[in-house]
Amino acid sequence: MLAAPLAALLALAVAAPLPAGAAVLKLSDKPYSYTVIDQDLSAALQEFGSNVGIKVNISPEVKGRIQGRMPEGTAQAFLDRLATSYNLEWYFDGSVLFVTSAKESRTQLLVLSPIGYEDLTGALDALQISDARFPLRPSPGKAVVMVSGPPRYVALVEQTLAGLVAEEQARPKTGPAARKAPQAQKETVLTVFRGGQTTVLRDGRPERLTEAEAPTQSGPQPAANQVRAPLPAGTALPGPVLPAPVPAIPQPAGLPLLSR
Repeated sequence: MLAAPLAALLALAVAAPLPAGAAVLKLSDKPYSYTVIDQDLSAALQEFGSNVGIKVNISPEVKGRIQGRMPEGTAQAFLDRLATSYNLEWYFDGSVLFVTSAKESRTQLLVLSPIGYEDLTGALDALQISDARFPLRPSPGKAVVMVSGPPRYVALVEQTLAGLVAEEQARPKTGPAARKAPQAQKETVLTVFRGGQTTVLRDGRPERLTEAEAPTQSGPQPAANQVRAPLPAGTALPGPVLPAPVPAIPQPAGLPLLSR
């Protein structure tokens, strides 16, 4: 079946200009000729990968049969011809050649915050994930980006963005937003009973309760969170309340005074 070494098929990837940042599919530049007689498309692609020494992952949606002699050309031309003839898409991630049906192509909208558009594209280029056949399309403000292409390619873009976001969130934060809000101090309340009056000291500040509000010593105490108007500065705490004097009983005229 194989009229020439399948390694020549890989030469097409070298002969054809590759997009900047994309993983390089290193193929031989020798002519590649492949003749089949009614062969399954998936089987032909698997044989292609075996002969050129690369792993090939073929989707179950890749269906069809190859019949007759393929036009002679480079390996890249052979792969592209199959993709065009059978409505396929291929993507090389640097380790595995993924071949899928075009109907499996995915489109995702990705929110970039807190990552910038240039940060994402720079990381994709550095990791050799970028592919000029499947460019990212940013929104006018570059807050959202649309990515379309084979499932493996879209998944790698999503994973790269997730990694960048996680890295950004793990960085120590500086500035006013990172400062912890001071914890509220616990309020101290002291109730002082003096005669018929009650005074509440809240954080050392006296607050006088009215007679209607004043609890008895044996009754319920004021709630700690009850707000009272503070006494004016310099107001002395009330002292003990003395009982009122008993008035003298008037005696009738002419009667001797009663002794007590």
